[in-house]
Amino acid sequence: MSNEASILVERTAGIAQVSMNRPERHNAFDDTFIAELTGILKDLERDQSVRVVVLGGNGKSFSAGADLNWMQRMAGYTREQNEADALALAELMETLDGLGKPTIAKVHGAAFGGGVGLVACCDIAIASENATFCLSEVKLGLIPAAISPYVVKAMGEQHARRYFVTAERFGSAEAVRIGLVHEHVAAASLDARVEELLAQMRGNGPEAMAAAKDLARAVGRGPVNRAMIEDTARRIAIIRVGDEGQEGMSAFLEKRKPAWLQE
Repeated sequence: MSNEASILVERTAGIAQVSMNRPERHNAFDDTFIAELTGILKDLERDQSVRVVVLGGNGKSFSAGADLNWMQRMAGYTREQNEADALALAELMETLDGLGKPTIAKVHGAAFGGGVGLVACCDIAIASENATFCLSEVKLGLIPAAISPYVVKAMGEQHARRYFVTAERFGSAEAVRIGLVHEHVAAASLDARVEELLAQMRGNGPEAMAAAKDLARAVGRGPVNRAMIEDTARRIAIIRVGDEGQEGMSAFLEKRKPAWLQE
């Protein structure tokens, strides 16, 4: 067994590359891995030098879901132990979904079970043409419970009904069609496409990106009513009078680069 870290983090020029690093197990989850990834994401949340987080996997797969050894241990758990275990996975998904920085899933190979959940929790998902997705839990007599709020939100209830109950494998083109993934590209172009997005995002105000992400989540999860309209007005007013908003508008009017591009 390798002594290498199961998750690698590289911070460069405001970008945190988080690489799941259990290639011999196709980056499958166990309880230790879940706790470690949750802790890393919380650390990145606090790191003000990080503007964007990219999540990928080393080896042949993005993530094959639950680790076999972990599943064997779970078979002997009590109901209370199983509930605590499920809540730990739910906390990972909640942490990734709610991260106050833009997130990109860079998907290749297998994305099964909890791996699909990670994809659904990211703001942007780019997959290679060789990516394969599967919500395989029912084959084991289980259900994709902890990841379901995020997967259903991403692909919609009707598609979730199908793939939750059939456990069919589907490719990246279908993942794009149903809304789980934004784009699929040739395997050789995956890194380059993600870099293009990062180059685009480096020019954006980091505080504005975080606020825009929070805005999309708030608007997307509520009815359009007077309270929402007033909330959106409040949000832009706060941004406009803030340091970054003032700097961005001044830089535009003065035809110069904003301060965050000179850091």
